[in-house]
Amino acid sequence: MSMTFGERLAGFRKKCNMTQEDVGDKLGVSAQAVSKWENDTTLPDPITLKKLADLYNVTLNDVYGVEHDAPRIILGEKKDINQMLLRIVVDTVKGDKVRVNVPLALVKILMDSGAKMPEINGNDFLKNIDFKQILELVSNGVIGNLVEVTTAEGDVVHIVVE
Repeated sequence: MSMTFGERLAGFRKKCNMTQEDVGDKLGVSAQAVSKWENDTTLPDPITLKKLADLYNVTLNDVYGVEHDAPRIILGEKKDINQMLLRIVVDTVKGDKVRVNVPLALVKILMDSGAKMPEINGNDFLKNIDFKQILELVSNGVIGNLVEVTTAEGDVVHIVVE
């Protein structure tokens, strides 16, 4: 039986001989927040996830429990955002197929100018994409398969940065 997200976080913390308070102090959150993550009550935001992975000296794939043969999230050398692409793929059970390929440089220009990102129709999930958060992850060296969701209805959403 596979571990839950919270069980994995607790395991990493214990391997590092840290208390929940130690982790909270290092991340600037309360011990209660760490407890909620470890009890699968709430989830840390994406930036905090990267900080947790760094603190525990593991990859985001390890934090997420991604198997080694699955597509990987890569934390590494920062790449030139002008040469990177944001790919969004949606396949709905109704047969809709949405494919969006956007240069990250364009996303950055729109975000920096304060312009609103164009709405992507085809799935309610896409309305909630936080492009600013994606840019923050990329600026910290995160690339690869950022989101892979299959809804209860059977819709599939992938967000990849390459």
